[in-house]
Amino acid sequence: MEEIVNRVANSSLLSIDMDDYLDQNEVIGFDIKDTLFQEMLLREKDFRQFLKEFDWELMRDKNVFVYCSVDVIIPSWAYMLLASKIAPVANVYTIGDENDLERAVIDQAIDKVIDQNQLEGAKVVVKGCGNLKNRDYAYFALTKRLVGLVSSIMYGEPCSTVPVYKKKA
Repeated sequence: MEEIVNRVANSSLLSIDMDDYLDQNEVIGFDIKDTLFQEMLLREKDFRQFLKEFDWELMRDKNVFVYCSVDVIIPSWAYMLLASKIAPVANVYTIGDENDLERAVIDQAIDKVIDQNQLEGAKVVVKGCGNLKNRDYAYFALTKRLVGLVSSIMYGEPCSTVPVYKKKA
């Protein structure tokens, strides 16, 4: 009887599953509205006092999105102050909504995936299944980073792929 050989396992294909790299920490939102005077005005003195008194440990190792749920002008320096307080404790943080945060988490995951030495000239298969909500963004951003670095990109499973990119010789 002829031995069955797993050609996929023996191939030089590198498989990337974005789910393996995505941060799964708790997600929380920070609404600037709660720091405003009568939900209409950001007063610097009151805002700075709030920043001093707030328990930033509540954001420890969490993924945080900063937003304002009321239509009011927030000065840029206020976002800068918030970022300076959130940075030491949060895992990933961004301004915007939960969708913007997920994109930041995806960008962080892509940074973990990209290993110049391992991927230079590699044949890569990007797995198509997973728990990504922002799947199109993730695959677009990953492909953007891989083009030019790898020799080819395929989508799907190693046994059944869709060719996406092949580096010109």
